[in-house]
Amino acid sequence: MSAVGERVGDGATVLVVDDEPRLRRAVRLSLRAHGFAVREAADGEASLAALADGLPDLVVLDLGLPGLGGHEVLRRLRGFTAVPVIVLTARDGQAEKLLAFDSGADDYVTKPFDPLELVARIRALLRRGAAPPAAAVVVVDGLEIDLARRRVRRDGLPLHLTKTELALLELLVTNPGNLVTHDQLIRRVWGPAHAPADSQYTRVYIGQLRKKLGDAASRPRLILTEPGIGYRWIAGDDGPPG
Repeated sequence: MSAVGERVGDGATVLVVDDEPRLRRAVRLSLRAHGFAVREAADGEASLAALADGLPDLVVLDLGLPGLGGHEVLRRLRGFTAVPVIVLTARDGQAEKLLAFDSGADDYVTKPFDPLELVARIRALLRRGAAPPAAAVVVVDGLEIDLARRRVRRDGLPLHLTKTELALLELLVTNPGNLVTHDQLIRRVWGPAHAPADSQYTRVYIGQLRKKLGDAASRPRLILTEPGIGYRWIAGDDGPPG
């Protein structure tokens, strides 16, 4: 089954992959109304063919596709491109979300959904994708984070962070806006020998890091918790959409 292409104005191009024609139409109309160009695919094979024809700026991907499933499409896609992917699916289980993020998804929206929220999430990902590479020194909200020298100042004063806290902070700051899962944090900071069950490590250390940075889990300005999944560095962003 071939993909259908349609460009409108000079907006970014979004590839919508879903086997429900009415849903594709609803997403298409909403995105077009906000200036996006839209391409469509009704199954996994068609989506890969569409990607081979030319990369869009972002992909909205259903998991429950006929034939080649959404997870496999995502894994194959990540083999050749880092284009942002928003998973849009009726599957809302924690295991499904973790698998999608581990496969390379950048965001996850469950059906039924608010079209305006989807537009907001698309815009947020496109802004992040268009951002320049992270600077060696990040200055935000009274903090000065020198990534090269691994030094942190708060309100002009040196802030003592442990080696582990620094490693966690560096991983989050160098992935602004992106979800970093517990498993990714554990593997990068503590090493692959630690099992995913050791995620209690991340909770404890992120709590200590927040306290030193002057952040609060209840009203985050720097580190946003994605319950049961991981964390995002949101400093300087508009915060989570919706």
